[in-house]
Amino acid sequence: MPTGSLDFMFSRKSVFEVLKSDSLNIEELELELIDAGLENIESSEEHYYLYADYTNFGVMSKTLEEKQVNVTKAELQRIPTDPIELSEEQMGEIDKLLDKIEDDDDIQQVFTNIA
Repeated sequence: MPTGSLDFMFSRKSVFEVLKSDSLNIEELELELIDAGLENIESSEEHYYLYADYTNFGVMSKTLEEKQVNVTKAELQRIPTDPIELSEEQMGEIDKLLDKIEDDDDIQQVFTNIA
């Protein structure tokens, strides 16, 4: 990003989405992935989300592949350092703006600090 941008509002992270399964012991895997740069694990009903610094993307990818972990999505993301909450009315307006921005062919990704 160019100097003077809003990059300071986000931390760059490697994010890996892993499908939950009976054969996956996340506690055991966590200990092995810490050496590859793992910083945090979040869980949903069907997936685990593994977070590492963006500089560890390659190492994490390789380690997950070696461990034969079913990664359903892997990407670099910008995570807001200070998320904000908006009312439903404000969100409606913001959603319209974001839709217009994302429809622009020159836009590759959009990141916000909306919680």
